[in-house]
Amino acid sequence: MKWRGRQGSGNVDDRRGMGGKIAVGGGAIGLIIVLINMFMGGDSSDLINVLQESSPQSEVPLTAEDQEMGEFVKVVLKDTEDVWHELFRQNGQTYQEPGLVLFRSSVNTECGTASSAAGPFYCPADQKVYMDLAFFDDLQQRLGAKGGDFAIAYVIAHEIGHHVQTLLGTSAKVRQLQQGVSSTEANKLSVAQELQADFYAGIWTHYNQKNVQMLEEGDIEEALSAASAVGDDAIQRKMQGHVTPDSFTHGTSEQRMYWFNLGFKTGDLSKGDTFN
Repeated sequence: MKWRGRQGSGNVDDRRGMGGKIAVGGGAIGLIIVLINMFMGGDSSDLINVLQESSPQSEVPLTAEDQEMGEFVKVVLKDTEDVWHELFRQNGQTYQEPGLVLFRSSVNTECGTASSAAGPFYCPADQKVYMDLAFFDDLQQRLGAKGGDFAIAYVIAHEIGHHVQTLLGTSAKVRQLQQGVSSTEANKLSVAQELQADFYAGIWTHYNQKNVQMLEEGDIEEALSAASAVGDDAIQRKMQGHVTPDSFTHGTSEQRMYWFNLGFKTGDLSKGDTFN
């Protein structure tokens, strides 16, 4: 992805060098979360108190690579701000910029305390995206994704998609509809919400490519590989050896790739009704 030389966002809070907390027994907790909510946890009120027990962690200086990745994240976030400001303006609305927090091991949010095992997620209560970049190593090593910088950009764009859903009232409507229905029906609504965030990631890719010609050879394949690796069916097949569709919360690999591609190829927001 071509990103160097562009302006970064001022809305990134880099806490990776701060003394924080590290999970006690995080492996077992992490595995459960990986199975249920491995990737791009969406509307993350369900992540409240993911990490109950922790121990102090000393400060860790940022390496040159860490600093470069921080600059990359800032540029991607600024790109999302530019695209969504314009799309909201075209629809007579005002886009409110979210924050993005980089952390290690665990983080306190308005949605509760979460460990990095939860994967990147968006907290609607404080309108911030939270990311431990070590997740992307797991994405490659445990789930077989190709990796690459555009895979990270895709994840950020997906989480910003959840912010867009919050601003448009979609997230609140989903939570309301999930009240009083079966877990299977609630999961279907969750899948639709996640697939729409994938669609919005594709929309961002479409317009940002027009704006700054960011894409390099293989970038879209990186995004599609990440989307495929984190489909509910792919995760369940790898982790438990079989698939239980009624428990899906994010959509299948095929669905996730389809909706990202639809947004990317069309750039048409009207085509993003994943609920019908």
